[in-house]
Amino acid sequence: MTVQLLHLADPHFGSLADVRQVEALEGMIPDLHPDVVVLAGDLAQRARHGEFQRARAFVRAAAAVAPVYVLPGNHDVSWWRRPLVPFARGPLYAKYRRYFGPELAPTLSVPGAIVAGALTAHGLAWGSLTWRPRDLSVIGHLPKREYLRVRAVFAAAPPELARVLVVHHNVLRGEISRRMGLARWRQAQRRLAESGAEVVLCGHDHQEGADILGDRVVVATAGTLSKSSRGGRPASFNFVTIEPTAVQITFFRWEGERGRFQPSDTFAFARRAAPGAPAGARQGAAGRRAMLPD
Repeated sequence: MTVQLLHLADPHFGSLADVRQVEALEGMIPDLHPDVVVLAGDLAQRARHGEFQRARAFVRAAAAVAPVYVLPGNHDVSWWRRPLVPFARGPLYAKYRRYFGPELAPTLSVPGAIVAGALTAHGLAWGSLTWRPRDLSVIGHLPKREYLRVRAVFAAAPPELARVLVVHHNVLRGEISRRMGLARWRQAQRRLAESGAEVVLCGHDHQEGADILGDRVVVATAGTLSKSSRGGRPASFNFVTIEPTAVQITFFRWEGERGRFQPSDTFAFARRAAPGAPAGARQGAAGRRAMLPD
């Protein structure tokens, strides 16, 4: 069975959001016919009510087409409350939960796939501390409890389902930023590789990417829908197709003159279930354009 996921991250509703891009994407979703829409964090810019309200409206519009999977990013956490309540997590996510429900990293099952999330955005937390002051409240970490919970979810799922893991922070080093999104990133990568996930969907770095973690896990990193794309690149989102033998990731990039997103590069990777298939093949955008709306 083939499963298609619309994968986006970092819309930053608020001062960084681009209204033309958001509205263009909202109009495209019905034509793309995704099986799942994945929004991998940083819905807001300052975790304000108005920003979450606009994000909720976007989610509701997308939900009219397909199930929507949402989890918070570092900008969705009221991290400045940590000094006031150092041992309480509730206030950090209170606004987010008001608009998107109590589950911070839910599990979603659809025909052909199970989508699970691991919370990596914890605000000012011991696990996220590094020697770089600029990382405060920005960088994330993957706690052992999250890894064990996700591994149990995937272990209990029917074997025929594709296993998709959603996290906010980029799990591979950014090509332009040269930064890892997670503290203790080697440990985090080991946990991700051992979680049972076949595909990891993430964001945070504001640059699109497609690669392999180790020799087993396909990693798709979504760009941003905001005005702060890395290196002046156009805003973008990903369209991920999981087939019985391969995973394909197509980048959709913003074309300002045409006022719409256009498909560009497509990357294809063999699934672990099909070890005899060629891995890491890259094809041009033309092969996908024939399958996508004009």
